[in-house]
Amino acid sequence: MLEKQYKIKTEEKAILIGLVRSQQTHQQIEEYLEELAFLAETAGATAIKKFTQRLDHPDSKTFVGKGKLEEIKQYVQFKNIDLAIFDDDLTGSQIANIEKSIGIKAIDRSDLILDIFARRARTAQAKVQVELAQYQYLLPRLKGMWQHLERQGGGIGTRGPGETEIETDRRIVKDKISLLRKRLEEIDKQSFTQRKERGEFIRVSLVGYTNVGKSTLMNVLSKSDVFAENKLFATLDTTTRKVVFDNTPFLLSDTVGFIRKLPHNLIESFKSTLDEVREADILLHIVDISHFHYEDQIDTVNKTLQELKVHDKPVLVVFNKMDLYREKNFDPYIPDEALQEILKDLYQKWNNNTQGNCVFISAMEKTNIDELRQNVLDRVRRIYNIRYPYKAIHY
Repeated sequence: MLEKQYKIKTEEKAILIGLVRSQQTHQQIEEYLEELAFLAETAGATAIKKFTQRLDHPDSKTFVGKGKLEEIKQYVQFKNIDLAIFDDDLTGSQIANIEKSIGIKAIDRSDLILDIFARRARTAQAKVQVELAQYQYLLPRLKGMWQHLERQGGGIGTRGPGETEIETDRRIVKDKISLLRKRLEEIDKQSFTQRKERGEFIRVSLVGYTNVGKSTLMNVLSKSDVFAENKLFATLDTTTRKVVFDNTPFLLSDTVGFIRKLPHNLIESFKSTLDEVREADILLHIVDISHFHYEDQIDTVNKTLQELKVHDKPVLVVFNKMDLYREKNFDPYIPDEALQEILKDLYQKWNNNTQGNCVFISAMEKTNIDELRQNVLDRVRRIYNIRYPYKAIHY
């Protein structure tokens, strides 16, 4: 019988498992598992313990080695754990072998993110996109999920009900994927028509890692009320607002946040949503500078932009949450002169790295918003002057 994605129940106790590969440190994996814990919390589970093992390649049968799996099994039984979450993708057979060994449900990072996306989807478009990604994730894992029905041994008679069920399920899933793609194409046509009807406005899109404050900044710049929450993927649907700075109108869009190891199926199914990014004239790359590893997050976003083939667009890097950055990094008794010197070095570093295309703000405290507005306004007017010279005189 065909199973849908595993749904995480509220307050489930989970353990997190990750591999330390060559050229990686335990500290890096700890940081990755911290993000996985945040994802688990967003989905409703509580991460009780983290397990790591140094392996260059995952074990083909059980992801981790037999000794580590036994250690996990004993802990699961002792602490009554409900769920094991792995930081890398698992195959269907790995899932089946792990669950048989440790006696609880095992999911991977992609499955966890898909669960969150399914919970967050509000519009018809987002719901279809997530369901399509779920079935695409499920298809290559069907055989492993049906292992418990296959007969032991080989030779004559091994082709039993299990294999027949797999073939039936594959047809069902493929038909479902085809149906969802057609439905998504219809929705995409409607979205494309809506975007065309926006006329000759310059388009500005907010992009960035998830939970960096894009929706909060959207509210500040557009004076609107976009849903903002301190959780990963608080919003999946692109929100577009008409904004006017100093009599100059443009369209401002807030898009879904990126994340490390974002499942490829999600990127593929969310292409229509990400068309706002592709069709943008200017990208505002929002960065949570208070995050300990904000530079890694910048790299993740830049790689995703390259995958979307939009890395050559004009980009203004907006370092957000400067209030939290000061709170986390500066002693309250540090002399103001020393504080200004440290900040000067920070500004200089990123001004050099971005060729002057950056600004430092706090969207929550509305600090330095005027400088950001002027930066955006200058860029929008520059494009109007080039693309629509007959309009530029009005702006």
